[in-house]
Amino acid sequence: MVRPSWLRVPALCVVVLLALTGCSFGQAEGATTPGAAGTAGPTPDSRRVSLVQRLGDGPVRNLDVDPSGRWQCRDCAGDGVDATGTLSPDQTRRLQRMLADPAMAKETDQARGYKQGCIGVLTSTLLVPPDLTVTIQDCPGEPKPKVAYDVLLLVTQATPAEDKG
Repeated sequence: MVRPSWLRVPALCVVVLLALTGCSFGQAEGATTPGAAGTAGPTPDSRRVSLVQRLGDGPVRNLDVDPSGRWQCRDCAGDGVDATGTLSPDQTRRLQRMLADPAMAKETDQARGYKQGCIGVLTSTLLVPPDLTVTIQDCPGEPKPKVAYDVLLLVTQATPAEDKG
């Protein structure tokens, strides 16, 4: 005969597993969180991207864009000023399509065997978790990885982190 206390262990394990994986009870399927009405949230495969830029020995500019299109930029224009904002829904969709493009994996520094080619030029590094890193330098004659360069253009043209190279 199984003791009643042992019957609670599997149920407790299921509750703990659901909690650890982000599942919850008491919310209807399709319900939105407060404040999110009328907005399309990021899909489960949405990705964030960070851009780190430096012109020669100048200050480092950091731009982070989350899957919903919200961005935060530290020293965006190289003037010490921080800024925040949100990409338009169209820009967010375009960005997410580019970040999900399988061609991006072929453009990583590792896949290209990237080596820094120039000194004193604008160097832009895109970081896409968990493991994509693409560095682009404005060296004369250096080919630009297509998808990563399109991501770079979108995020720099839509924010104060304008590409000044």
